[in-house]
Amino acid sequence: MSFGDEHDSIGGTGQTRTRLPEAGSDVYGGARRPVRNSRSLITVVGVVTLLIAAIAFANRGDGADNPETATEAKGTTPTAATGVRPVTGKDGAIPTGYAKDEQGAQSAAANYAVALGSDGMFQPDSRHRIVDTVYTAAAAAKLKGPQDEAYSAEFLSKLGLDEGGDAPDGSTFVSRTIPVGTKVESFTGNTAKVAVWYTGLIGMSGPDSTDPVSTTWKTWTFNLAWADNDWKVTADTQKDGPAPVPGDIPASSSDEISKTVGEYGGFTYAR
Repeated sequence: MSFGDEHDSIGGTGQTRTRLPEAGSDVYGGARRPVRNSRSLITVVGVVTLLIAAIAFANRGDGADNPETATEAKGTTPTAATGVRPVTGKDGAIPTGYAKDEQGAQSAAANYAVALGSDGMFQPDSRHRIVDTVYTAAAAAKLKGPQDEAYSAEFLSKLGLDEGGDAPDGSTFVSRTIPVGTKVESFTGNTAKVAVWYTGLIGMSGPDSTDPVSTTWKTWTFNLAWADNDWKVTADTQKDGPAPVPGDIPASSSDEISKTVGEYGGFTYAR
């Protein structure tokens, strides 16, 4: 699975507040924040350093779950980690074994979005493993055939991949999902509907690429059911946004992107 309709055939809402430049200014080039003076910068650096130290101190210990800490953390901000271990095992590279509660459903949705948005979805064997792990048995059985047809040799060639989903020598195909936040839209105990707001990377990094790596912003909504002692996807949908105003950092070279993708791994996400 990929991030845009043009890259995939399978897939909630979130709200965001973006401060735009004042009316009449150029959104991408005309408005700039005033430069902080050195005293302001020193103050900010000091606050960040203290915050990092506080987080490190608060997370000391042997790693065991602390329900009291989890309860306190949950009430602080909407995106605060609860402190409860999000997952108890893995099926291949995909975290599995989530708690049967709202937190577990959110953690499952975030990690399933990562798996379904990975480059493994473009190769038949790994795609089938991902689908069998993430979806219920009934949903997986219905999806695999249509997906195999959708990921045709013609479709893959448009992305610069061969019929097996491999990039040409000297190039790196990039497909990643990076969750920004999750929201429970409904929860009954045995079923849940969870929206994952994410940014993604998709494209080919290489000297001859006509589809360079770009970013996308989407919301991916999962219908989950408790099956085989874990949360499994029964259906999912995607929609564009919310998307922030693009920054003004210049794009990196294809060599730098390829090198970075190879050096930086992903995460197991927890709510």
